[in-house]
Order: sequence, then C-alpha cells, then structure tokens
Amino acid sequence: MLRPLIDAFWNEDVWLPPNTTWSDLAPGPDKAVIYTDHRHVFFPIPLALLFITLRYFLERYIYAPFGIYLGIKASKPKRPTPNAKLEAAYKASPRTKQQLWALAKQLDMSEREVERWFRLRRLQDKPSTLVKFCENSFKFTFYMINFIFGIYILWDKDWLWDIDQCYIGYPHQGVTNDVWWYYMISSAFYWSLTISQFWDVRRKDFWQMFVHHIATIALICFSWVCNLHRIGTLVLLLHDCADIFVEAVKATKYARYQKTCDTLFLGLIVAWISTRVGIFPFYIIWSTSIRAPMLLPMFPAYYIFNALLCLLLVLHILWTVLILQIAYKTIKAGQMEGDIRSSSSDLSDSPNHSNHSSPSRANNKKHT
Repeated sequence: MLRPLIDAFWNEDVWLPPNTTWSDLAPGPDKAVIYTDHRHVFFPIPLALLFITLRYFLERYIYAPFGIYLGIKASKPKRPTPNAKLEAAYKASPRTKQQLWALAKQLDMSEREVERWFRLRRLQDKPSTLVKFCENSFKFTFYMINFIFGIYILWDKDWLWDIDQCYIGYPHQGVTNDVWWYYMISSAFYWSLTISQFWDVRRKDFWQMFVHHIATIALICFSWVCNLHRIGTLVLLLHDCADIFVEAVKATKYARYQKTCDTLFLGLIVAWISTRVGIFPFYIIWSTSIRAPMLLPMFPAYYIFNALLCLLLVLHILWTVLILQIAYKTIKAGQMEGDIRSSSSDLSDSPNHSNHSSPSRANNKKHT
C-alpha cells in the first residue's frame, strides 16, 4: 500500500537531473563508477545507538572522573524540606508565582520561604555541573576527531579546493570508502544527538537545535540518495570546525578555567563568524544557488537542498546574535559569561551562583 506513495515521493523528475533515472545511479559491477546506495541511509541509525552507548561509558568512566579531578562537584544543592502540599503545587506548575501568597498563608510560611523552596526544588530537576561538563566533553571529542578525519580524507579531493568539481560530471560521480565512512559516522552522530536530546541537558534553544539536527539529517540523507555527496562533505566539514570551539568553551566554563574559557571564546567568535556567516552563505550557498545552475541543468531537488541550507543559515544567524550578545557582556564584565548558543536558564536559578570564582577557589585552582 505504501509503494505508490514511496514511488510518488521519489519521483525521478524531482530528485534527478533531466534524462537520468534511478537505475542509472544504481550501484553495480557494470557501472563505470561506484554510486551511492540509497539503502545505506539506514545504516547510521543502529550506529547512532552505538554512539549513545559509547557516550555513556566515556562520560561515566573517563569524563566524570576527569571533571571531579578538575574540581567540578557532582552533587546538587541541598534538597528543600519535604512538604507534600508544596510538592503537589510544584508538579502542577514549577514556575508559578500566582499561588505564592495563598500557599504561604495556608502553610503559615512567608512568601520568601515558599519562593526559596520552589527555587531549591527546581534545582533538583536540573543536571549537575558535572553532567553538563561530561556532555560537552563528549561532543568536543567527536567534533575534534571528525573534523580531523574530514580534513584527512578530503585533502586529496579536488572538490575541496575547487567547489565547481562538486557539479562537473554530476550525477556520475563515484564515492570512495573514506567518504562513505565520513558520511555514515557524521549522520550517525546527528541521529544520536536527535535521540539523546530528549534526556540531555535541556536548554532554551531546544527546539532550534532539534530543527537543526533534523535539517542536517535530511540534507545528509537526500544528498546521499541523489549522489550529491561532494557538496555534502564540505557542509559537514564546515560545521564541525566551529562546533569544536562551542563545546570547548562550555566545558572550560563549567570547569571554571576562566582564562582558558575566555581565550577559546575569542577563537569561537573568529571560527563561528568566518565559517557559519561567512564561508557558509558566501561560498557554499552561493555555489549551490549561483554556480551550480551554470554547470548543470537544474531540477526541483536543488531547490529543496537550497531551502534546507538556508534554514541552517537562519539558525546560524540567530545563534550568532546570541554569541555577540555574550561577547558584549564579556567585554563589559572582563570574562565570558552565560551559556554559548542557548543562554541556559540553569545558571540564573541557582541561589549560590556567581559569575566569578571565589578567592579561596581561585587560589586552589590549577591553571592551564
């Protein structure tokens, strides 16, 4: 029953250049090049589960002990005094302020005491600093390794140096084993992020990140099926570069290595602006929308790809505004404040939170 819908969706007139059929791009021993296999878009899903498992063990047995060694506390603030009525009110509305007066009067407490109880209770639902450090450390490790791997496999590829080669000869462009692995690993990682996002540290940009991951996975899958893997590898490489700094800044911030954090934040601004709002729109999107029509006949799928690329660009611009806002506050405060790309509210909820380390902690802190 689904077959007619699938055939209608993967219409050759939509996804392929004129006078090209799916059979022309089907891999086989009689073909001059090794074409991408559309069935391989499902390979990253079980691989994503392997990533989630690997992440669990790395965070528990490597990143967590390392974070504790750096002085990051795994414990949360003390629990509020058990109170059944306040607990019921909290579960009904964790951030309510309208009921404070009524609750205080009913329980013979001051409004300030009720508000403090709610604040402490909210902190119990938030992940500890160590959990956030482990999450960012894992992502940093992946982005660093994947970026180096991408540079390694693309260094001898002509389309890295001449983006027109992404279109010349299309769609009859072969895929090599190293590019296959680069695509599968990158896709699996974004699948793992999409799955784990629902129990990871929840930040204010939750839905923006969710849309970003879905758009990225869609681009990876569609470009693979349509044999547009060359331009796809450039997009992946470009994104990993800035994400290395994003996760490194967060991890060092949680570890309170403020000088290292400030230095990395400066590197982040340079890497992010140059890649996400510089090279990405003025080189990648310009190439797909201006150069590509000059080198091969257009077909509807190109507009789908460009729409997804532009969606990523919109998200990049939104995050750039947040980063520049933090940069402005950094200049005023003398150090990096806030949470990159999301301005997580968990920093402001803590009653003991301070943007500056205490003198006693600073004296005992190891400096890099």
